[in-house]
Amino acid sequence: MIRRLCVIGVGLIGGSLARALRQAGHCHEIVGAGRSPEHLQQAVRLGVIDRFETDPARAVQGADMILVATPLGAMRGVFAAIRDHLADDAVLTDAGSAKGCVIEAAQSAFGGLPPGFVPAHPIAGTERSGVAASFAELYRDRRVILTPTATSSPQAIARVRTMWEAAGAQVTQMSAAHHDEVLAATSHLPHVLAFVLVESLARMQDQREIFEYAAGGFRDFTRIASSDPVMWRDICLANAAAVQAMIERFLGDLQVLDQAVAAHDGERLLELFNRAKTARDHFQQQSPADPNDE
Repeated sequence: MIRRLCVIGVGLIGGSLARALRQAGHCHEIVGAGRSPEHLQQAVRLGVIDRFETDPARAVQGADMILVATPLGAMRGVFAAIRDHLADDAVLTDAGSAKGCVIEAAQSAFGGLPPGFVPAHPIAGTERSGVAASFAELYRDRRVILTPTATSSPQAIARVRTMWEAAGAQVTQMSAAHHDEVLAATSHLPHVLAFVLVESLARMQDQREIFEYAAGGFRDFTRIASSDPVMWRDICLANAAAVQAMIERFLGDLQVLDQAVAAHDGERLLELFNRAKTARDHFQQQSPADPNDE
């Protein structure tokens, strides 16, 4: 049981965890923290949190579990603000989509990595944001990746694992570097492509007609372009090396496709499309599609 959970950043991700833990009876008290009193008051009205503070230092006092669910660019400041106010038994974790930068931020803010610090990434979400979009089932049967540091204590790792399992998640563990490479390919690149495609089409002179005739495939592919732009800016900057590597790889593959189209090379196109279909069908059998995967 968590005695007091402090959620810094009560949006879709933090709010959904709070709802899930409350529903599971895994938490006695939930304290929210953020910059907007109006937003936090809404979280109280919705029953997501019990009370709130706009000062993170006050919010974490007495908490035995702290989740930082802010944009990546804000984490260093949050860590610095709470550094001297954590309880002796406090476990500190996060929900950032890139892990190397979070570990660097903690190292800088704390002057070292605390044994109670366990970075994590719930691979779940929707294109919506804000506490009103949160729901208790968001993490059910979704993956959460823990990326403990060399100094993370076994007890802290176990507590974070138990928390996410109580929310219904499937918890795995890997290094931060490996996480950032994998997520750059499977999450970060698809989001970047969706944003760029929509932005590119929006600049075309006949954009109204293009969007009017957009079919289901366009909507499915570009749905994630409705995600929070600030969050995805931070992810691209925080995981820049891995994201750039994937973009360059994709550009090379796109060039091959361009050459095949230019040469009217139907055999090459069919070979490429067949390989893609086979890989996609295999993936679909192993992991059925879910609208809450991000």
